[in-house]
Amino acid sequence: MNQKRIYSRRATLSLKMSEFEVPPMQDLLVIGRKAPIGPEAVRRMAEALSPEQFTIITIEHPKVEAVLIRTSLLQMLDKDILINIVLEEADRMISDTMVIRSELKIEVSVQREVELS
Repeated sequence: MNQKRIYSRRATLSLKMSEFEVPPMQDLLVIGRKAPIGPEAVRRMAEALSPEQFTIITIEHPKVEAVLIRTSLLQMLDKDILINIVLEEADRMISDTMVIRSELKIEVSVQREVELS
């Protein structure tokens, strides 16, 4: 009798890669009022890692003290509109001791009409 053993080991890999960004905090940080790191320390960290790439905005809010945001985003959309949207969404999940990291992508869609001659 010839006993044949069939044995197989397989691995399936799924890998997503993207460019590493410095600092690794993505596009914005929402900083709670009692967070372990305050707005000034966050600003210094961002400035040390990516000079002149981020802006700190202090907020009058019960749970949020400040938002650190990528400056290029503020050039695309009005600061007040952007901050209001961020606070509206963050307010649902943040406590005053948290720091929330967020990715924010702005897509602008333009449609124009021209006269045909």
